[in-house]
Amino acid sequence: MKNKVVIITGASSGIGRALAVEFASRGAKLVLGARRTERLQELEKELSDTEILSVKTDVSVEEECRNLVEQAVSRFGHIDILINNAGISMRANFEDMDLEVMHKVMDVNFYGTVYCTKYALPYLLESKGSLVGVISIAGHVGLPGRTAYSASKFAVRGFLDTVRIENLKKGLHVLVAAPGFTASEVRKSALTANGTSQGETPRNEEKMMSAEECAVHIANAVKKRKRQLILTFVEGKFTVFLGKFFPSLLDKLTFNHMAKEPDSPVK
Repeated sequence: MKNKVVIITGASSGIGRALAVEFASRGAKLVLGARRTERLQELEKELSDTEILSVKTDVSVEEECRNLVEQAVSRFGHIDILINNAGISMRANFEDMDLEVMHKVMDVNFYGTVYCTKYALPYLLESKGSLVGVISIAGHVGLPGRTAYSASKFAVRGFLDTVRIENLKKGLHVLVAAPGFTASEVRKSALTANGTSQGETPRNEEKMMSAEECAVHIANAVKKRKRQLILTFVEGKFTVFLGKFFPSLLDKLTFNHMAKEPDSPVK
């Protein structure tokens, strides 16, 4: 990763921030996109030995995604890796959910990935680089009470899988990374049925994989040019296995698991 130019969206917290620290430790040059620029500035100070360009970016806005890519190329001349990490979650049954929540989650999680990929793709093809999407196990298994979130992550997986196939003979590497439940701020900012922020996570994050550990796995997968990364055994690999061979059983297990959350919308 020495001197590779890496764009990371959603870099101000959680997995995105951890990815920035991890790639910096491997000698990469960073282009960090996020809405909270004060957090990016703090990260720049922490990683003072790393060449970093921070760009205020709301990935749901196409022009801001274009600007992120253009500034990266203007500063460094090329792009080696794009990590589409920015995302938001939600917590409500579809029956009760304002459709504006669906639009907002899709705008950030899906269209944010589409916009950044669209403008970075010519440079990634030129460098035969890596295109990465950070989804979730919710992109392999429908999670009740997370309708918009699961839909957006399934959509990202389908989009990136198709981009991979379209560029099969052009040297582009595409990785779809699916962490299991990871300790992150994403649940605190999750949207409720009416679009307001949840504020506090209903889950105990102490036993979850840390964002730092997740970042190491993703960086290693980029280095090895893997096509898919599914993290954790029970919540990840075993869940996907059940979905392929015992889908009805997985439906019941998933329902029961999500219904156990405190104040769960799943009844």
